[in-house]
Amino acid sequence: MPADVAPPGIRIAAVADTHLRPAVAGRFRPDLLRIAEHADVLLLAGDLTESGSVAEADLLCAEIADLPVPIVAVLGNHDHDRKLGFRIAAQLTDIGVHMLEGTAITLELNGIQLGIAGVMGGSGGFPDYPGDPENGTEEHRTRMLRGPVDALRLQQALDTLDTDIRIALMHFAPVVDTLVGEPTKFYPGLGCHALAEAVDAGRATLALHGHAHHGTECGRTAGGVPVRNVSYPVIGRP
Repeated sequence: MPADVAPPGIRIAAVADTHLRPAVAGRFRPDLLRIAEHADVLLLAGDLTESGSVAEADLLCAEIADLPVPIVAVLGNHDHDRKLGFRIAAQLTDIGVHMLEGTAITLELNGIQLGIAGVMGGSGGFPDYPGDPENGTEEHRTRMLRGPVDALRLQQALDTLDTDIRIALMHFAPVVDTLVGEPTKFYPGLGCHALAEAVDAGRATLALHGHAHHGTECGRTAGGVPVRNVSYPVIGRP
């Protein structure tokens, strides 16, 4: 290959926390229709709707329907607000979105095998910011317990991948780095260190998450895996 020719690669577009509702309907559509100019795949990292309603899911589907690149997604906590996450996932599947929930998918793009493993994730805290899974509301307790459980599911899904590139896609944060900017008292509810351990153990190439609207875009696991907070309020661009 000539020195001035770049090696083949995969361009990944990712966003979380679009919170689709009537007030923002159509905001993303013009740029998404041109996404093939900039990316080979689109990854959605949860909280795609504002409150998990069917009407908001309809708006979401209109926003991302018939795009020229594959779409892979996980749901976020707000997508489950009305306990209709299964319905939203089915609607997205119907328009061709690859939904992940403790599962993985392999795509071949530009002659490269791209593996994506996904979970919603959950709370659980970090060594210096531990959470309490025993107290608080039922919702709080459920989220605090889900972080470690989904971390195990994420590692198992990553372990199924035999690909050139492995992406760990989740909604909750795996590291503190990308939470900087959020009040530290909220850290235990925004993510779980076990998710980062799963990213490292599963030999991921990159980890993507959302959820932390006031966090920081770039971080890294203890094992050196790059982490990106792709929450729309953080990246500030389509």
